[in-house]
Amino acid sequence: MNARTIKHIHDARDIPMDNLITYSPLPLPALPMVDPFLLLNHHGPQHYPPHNRGLPFGPHPHRGMETVTFIIEGDIMHKDSGGHKSVVRAGGVQWMTAGRGVIHSENSSDEFLKHGGNMEILQLWVNLPARAKMAEPFYKGLQTEEIPAVESDGGKVRTALIAGAWDGRAAAFQPGTDISLNTIEFQPQGQLTINVPPIHNVLFYVIRGTLLVQGQTATERQLVEFDNNGETISIEAQTDSILLFGHAQPFHESVVAHGPFVMNTHEEIAQAYDDYRRGKFGTWRE
Repeated sequence: MNARTIKHIHDARDIPMDNLITYSPLPLPALPMVDPFLLLNHHGPQHYPPHNRGLPFGPHPHRGMETVTFIIEGDIMHKDSGGHKSVVRAGGVQWMTAGRGVIHSENSSDEFLKHGGNMEILQLWVNLPARAKMAEPFYKGLQTEEIPAVESDGGKVRTALIAGAWDGRAAAFQPGTDISLNTIEFQPQGQLTINVPPIHNVLFYVIRGTLLVQGQTATERQLVEFDNNGETISIEAQTDSILLFGHAQPFHESVVAHGPFVMNTHEEIAQAYDDYRRGKFGTWRE
């Protein structure tokens, strides 16, 4: 199998939100998206004292995309207009398909607000194809013990199976599109070679630590952009590291994004705002 070549290694931008430390490796001026991966925000790491305000994401709408939230430290309390409510803790993941429209909030739990602690969370926006943009909304939050994982290289590498499959083993979430997502923890000198279909785009973001990928150094808060010219990606950890790794078949559809909505045309964006104002995204109850 041929090895993929690295096109560029991008540094995440520093874009603080309120008092929340935030880095964004996607989108960037030089990399608007990695189809179908639209946006990635890396919140933290930071420490919150007791009696803090927690996460600042109050009720807001979405349509036409999915959010996948990875809790590295701390917790997140989800609530939405479909009646779902859950608290997901460190190591857990929540998956929300906005589809035709949903209102949700993402706050810290009452326990975290009272006692404080360390917080580090990533949120990924994944596009939906035109055929699925008006699908029924979906939400599921899973704790770390509910997510299957596999170990390799003598226990130096641990891969959490978030979405899709890994060597024939089903992951925790089975989205309606051809998407694979994993978080991979490495001990120093841990090695892993991943096979990816040549037609798939790759999402490769170093959350923590330093990795050698195809012989080049990528360190924390860097996103590695690959050419679509090979099938294998070889990784060796230089330090304790955490990697967000994904790959997917691109949709090759027009993308029009405005605020919390991601559609295919400007007319569909206008319709989304109109539907939201008319209360078609459900009723928000405190």
